[in-house]
Amino acid sequence: MYIRFGNLEAACFLFGAMPQRNVASWSTMISGYVKLGLFSSAVGLFRKMQENGVELNGFVLASLVTACVRSEIMMSDGIQVHGLVIKVGLCADVFVSSALLHLYGLLGFLTEARQFFNEMSERNIVSWTSLMVGYSRNGEPEASVRIYQEMKRQGVISNTNTLATVVSSCSLLEDVSLGLQVLAHIVMLGLDTNVSVTNSLIFMFGSFGNMEDAVSIFETMEERDLISWNSVISAYSRNGYCEESLKYFGLMRRVNVGIDSATLSSLISACSNVDNLKWGRGIHSLVIKVGIETLVCIGNTLITLYAMSSGPSNIEKVFYSMSERDVISWNSMIASYIQTGQNKKALELLSEMLCSEKERNHVTFASSLAACSYPEELFMGKMVHAVIISSGSHKNLLVGNALITMYSNCGAMDEATRVFQTMPETDLVTWNAMIGGHVENEEGEHAMKIFNQMREAGIRANYITLVNVLGACSAPKDLLKYGMSIHGFLVTSGFEVDNHVKNSLLTMYAKSGDLDSSNFIFNRLERKNVVTWNAIITANAHQGHGEEATKLFLRMQREGLELDQFSILGGLVASSSIGLLEEGQQLHCLIIKLGFEVDLLLSNALMDTYGKCGKMDDVLKIFPEIGKRSRLSWNILISMFARHGSFSKARETFQEMVKTGIKPDYVTFVSLLSACNHAGLVDAGLNYFYSMSSKFRILPRIEHCVCIVDLLGRSGRLLDAEKFITEMPVPPNDLVWRSLLAACKIHRNLDIGKRVAEELLLLHPGDDSAYVLLSNIYATNGKWDAVERIRSHMQLNEVKKKPACSWIKVWNEVSAFGVGDRAHPQANEIYAKLEELLQMIKAAGYVADTSFVLHDTDEEQKEQNLWNHSEKLALAYGLISTPKNSTIRVFKNLRVCGDCHSVYKFVSGSVGREILLRDPYRFHHFSGGKCSCSDYW
Repeated sequence: MYIRFGNLEAACFLFGAMPQRNVASWSTMISGYVKLGLFSSAVGLFRKMQENGVELNGFVLASLVTACVRSEIMMSDGIQVHGLVIKVGLCADVFVSSALLHLYGLLGFLTEARQFFNEMSERNIVSWTSLMVGYSRNGEPEASVRIYQEMKRQGVISNTNTLATVVSSCSLLEDVSLGLQVLAHIVMLGLDTNVSVTNSLIFMFGSFGNMEDAVSIFETMEERDLISWNSVISAYSRNGYCEESLKYFGLMRRVNVGIDSATLSSLISACSNVDNLKWGRGIHSLVIKVGIETLVCIGNTLITLYAMSSGPSNIEKVFYSMSERDVISWNSMIASYIQTGQNKKALELLSEMLCSEKERNHVTFASSLAACSYPEELFMGKMVHAVIISSGSHKNLLVGNALITMYSNCGAMDEATRVFQTMPETDLVTWNAMIGGHVENEEGEHAMKIFNQMREAGIRANYITLVNVLGACSAPKDLLKYGMSIHGFLVTSGFEVDNHVKNSLLTMYAKSGDLDSSNFIFNRLERKNVVTWNAIITANAHQGHGEEATKLFLRMQREGLELDQFSILGGLVASSSIGLLEEGQQLHCLIIKLGFEVDLLLSNALMDTYGKCGKMDDVLKIFPEIGKRSRLSWNILISMFARHGSFSKARETFQEMVKTGIKPDYVTFVSLLSACNHAGLVDAGLNYFYSMSSKFRILPRIEHCVCIVDLLGRSGRLLDAEKFITEMPVPPNDLVWRSLLAACKIHRNLDIGKRVAEELLLLHPGDDSAYVLLSNIYATNGKWDAVERIRSHMQLNEVKKKPACSWIKVWNEVSAFGVGDRAHPQANEIYAKLEELLQMIKAAGYVADTSFVLHDTDEEQKEQNLWNHSEKLALAYGLISTPKNSTIRVFKNLRVCGDCHSVYKFVSGSVGREILLRDPYRFHHFSGGKCSCSDYW
């Protein structure tokens, strides 16, 4: 009686005063200690009982095993108790065996637990439930459900604990149908009003996302306990309803129900985003007030709270203030470092765990691998892989999938394939990771091969599989070879209605050069969501249809759709692609209005937009403050300095980036090499190229090799460029050969030019640039017969030269010009201005450079042809249409010719205007008769 009412002092006094004690007295006292959580005292009393020679019974041993189960530090002692049970011959006692079964289940010894269960001579409902609990708690809810079904077939009637366990298993499986069947069984047994069962039902419906039924069950409960309130708060929290979680917490406090760590953990989780951080801080204060901040579960949820919504300093404060940490604490801290881009700290924490022999699990390794998912971290990733193998965790499915993802992100698909081939088991995530990895590394054929193997293995694809497979088609040849057949598969398999798949289908057709089909699919859609609009806007922008993309963005706004970050990102890509500064500025205002200015992705996109519109001063204003700069932020700044011809600033930015601890990646070096290229700094470029692999462990990619070939070729070192191609670590592609061919044109080297053109045409027989550049080389060498042969060959094979186009925006309208274009409404004024400019700059010393006219005509005609160039027409229009003190911004789709470059310099000096010219490669800032490129471009 005293124990039942929690009066341990009176119970101990009475037990000590007893002149005689039998086994029942000892058993009751030991059981009382266990019920009150005094597990060490229970074991101590048991030892005294043995010393007094009292005969053991099943009740005592069952209590002793329960003490070991409930005390986490004594669980291993339970195995010794099992030995004692065997010694005294009480294995057949159903209460003892059920307690032992529960022990082995919680220890994770499921095979031993099942074997022990099968050997039990007598089983009761507690035995069955203990086995179910063991499987459910060890992440095998399916096995738990199978045991429940087996128990029903044998006619064993469930109790409340059994039903609560099977309901929890249905929650873990997210199997709605099975959950409803169990609910029907609960109603049939008349246990639907039992508190523990209804609590588990609230949890289950919350797991299904069915908050209506979860709340309905809670509201109709005749009796509620602390777990009931925790269950409904937790259900709201897991489904992202912060306000509702806080509302029920308020109601709970009003009815004077006590709170515990589970209550506050759920509330902290509910507040784990930026918008709800203030509420999270409030709950943190309550945690301190209640005095449970030292609890591990509270510390873990606080780490997650600050990782989702605050800076790394808050996370570290929580982690290092925890007096005790479990594996979840360490895993959460590693994950938070990765989430905030502090991969080095994440790996240092893993190293600390390994050195101090802290407990780690498959989640530890899977999270740590995410910190190595960059090409420059491949070596570190291999080291973590070695640790995984030595720990035996490489056989774990989650770890195997993480290894494939890590190697894929590092561009090491051979290693990813080896991991895939040696995995003892695979799932859909594994196959998706392999397909996605090949797609990310531009290995479309390999991706399709894996997809076909997956289908042959009978694995059913999901929308992620098909999004990845559609991503494998990024060229016109892919569309015919794979794309259309995949589209047919989507239709027959019913995936065509999936929004993610539809959006990827739009992108696939656009990337394959069939933008008409993308627009056709888009226009046929009855319901277009934000993601669909984002996809078509981005598709048009990336395919060079920036003006159309901008119009689509405006249409999207008029449709009244709620813009998200990706909508604005699409608008910025469209604006930057054709240099629409005003539109970019308007989007900047919209970002501020919508509260997205803290979004790093949009900040980086804004930097890119202002940089591509020629506004470097605005790029520097937006560059994030120290501590918030991502690697992408640094890369964009270096790239923009490179495009604007500021090598010294690009180099200084790179040095500052390395000093702050941000590791450069392959993109960083592409920008650096481009900066060297634009400045003609061959030695500096070669130094960066070789230090990339020797110092920063970044393997050269084709983009780096293109930069080096262009750098050597444009500086006149054509033989060195040709030799470099033969020694490249990657096979040369069309960009490599085209860069060298362009250099041969600059230096009029016909011998190398012919060899290079042959290589380029072997790769791409229909490449117009190969014919045009070779024709230009023949023309500059005066071999007009060869020029005519090439042009005739192009006509015969229907190879068309990409037409030059320049555009300028004046008074909210973009005007585009082709060569000799007279379609503009102000054409007469434009050509009159051109004639005026010609006379003006001739007086200033201009002489037409007719070497850029590649037709066999007289000098006068050549000069006339030069003055038909699109960038001259755009300049003339800008001069007659813009205020005198404003900067003229002209954009061109091809590299500016030498004569036009000279004209721009003369005009800037003669009229006293600043002129900005952007071609696909760089910016030219003209002012006072000079250009920022110093005539090297």
